[in-house]
Amino acid sequence: MGTLNIPIRSWVLALGTFAVGTDAFVVAGFLPEMAAALRVSEAAAGQSVTVFALAYAIGSPIMATLTARLPRRLLLVTALVVLGLANLGSALAPSLPVLIATRVLAALGAAAYTPNAGAVAASLTTPQARARALSIVVGGLTLATALGVPLGNLAAQQLSWRGALALVAVLSLAAAPAVHAVLPEAPGSPAVPLRTRLAVLRHPAVLRVLPLTVLGMGAAYTAYAYSVPALEGVGVRAIGLMLFLYGAGAVAGNMVSGYATDRWGAGHVLTAGYTVMALAMGALAWIAASGAAVPVLAGVLSAAWGASSWCQTPAQQHRLITAAPAEAALVVSLNSSAIYAGIGLGTVLGGLVLASGVAFLYGAAALLATASLAVALSTTRAAATPAGSRSSDR
Repeated sequence: MGTLNIPIRSWVLALGTFAVGTDAFVVAGFLPEMAAALRVSEAAAGQSVTVFALAYAIGSPIMATLTARLPRRLLLVTALVVLGLANLGSALAPSLPVLIATRVLAALGAAAYTPNAGAVAASLTTPQARARALSIVVGGLTLATALGVPLGNLAAQQLSWRGALALVAVLSLAAAPAVHAVLPEAPGSPAVPLRTRLAVLRHPAVLRVLPLTVLGMGAAYTAYAYSVPALEGVGVRAIGLMLFLYGAGAVAGNMVSGYATDRWGAGHVLTAGYTVMALAMGALAWIAASGAAVPVLAGVLSAAWGASSWCQTPAQQHRLITAAPAEAALVVSLNSSAIYAGIGLGTVLGGLVLASGVAFLYGAAALLATASLAVALSTTRAAATPAGSRSSDR
């Protein structure tokens, strides 16, 4: 397998993760319209987002176990087909219970696809380029972060919310034959019971990585889940532009992270990322508390916020795969679970402090980012050994 083909495969795999990410984020763009159509409150309709995240977080390691023996190409193609059909079901759902059921099915398809796409991308390249391949695949998710909500809102305005979900289904089903065309045959892994697989959690290096994913994503999403009131609280009127800048920063941060991790190591990338996040959140808290209206600065800080949020994932995945290469798909799936757990943590914390004011919202995010920085520094030091001066955590 020549290295010239690796970017092509990685980009096609990223098309699938873009479909997964769009599916996860798109509902926020048309939640009021969906609630009205299903004759439920917006809070009730929002449970479809919660259910998707919960099913993904729990289902990811379970799906890694149940699908272990399937050939990788067959698994990835089947997962995209399931994702597409589930979204068609969501688009046609006549009631909230049916919608919830189809969202669970979509989450299981997503949980089967994303971790294995990352593991396959890593296996098709050299160790020196592994983080870059991972960053391309994760880039599909970060691009969906940038475009998912505005695209969902635009599609809902032009086609209705059902049409928007149908477009996600088409995207998923279109990605399936593309993945089949570019991936070589690759065998699955031996069947291993879930309890045995989860024994990897006793690995000290894995235990260092996963809690940091939860904490870091919690810091990133404390304010993002409430981005509209949060941005209005710092004097921003062009909310769409600020969300675009956040997304552009997320894409750039993810791609730079892949290169930087290969070049300088995951520890340096995470230290820089959490430092930037803490400073950006702290500056936004100061702007909100002072009542100043500085939209240009807010735009720069929004881009830094996005970049620091999504520079975490390639570095963290690289640390996990290096720590447990024989269980690459499983540890990446556990990291995906940790990402969604962190998003849930951040969303809950943000909801609790939002009533106290936007300054407290950003302040809570800054505190979590600072805590993430402290954990990153301590785990990097713990990973450094006299015999391991070229550790992936260096």
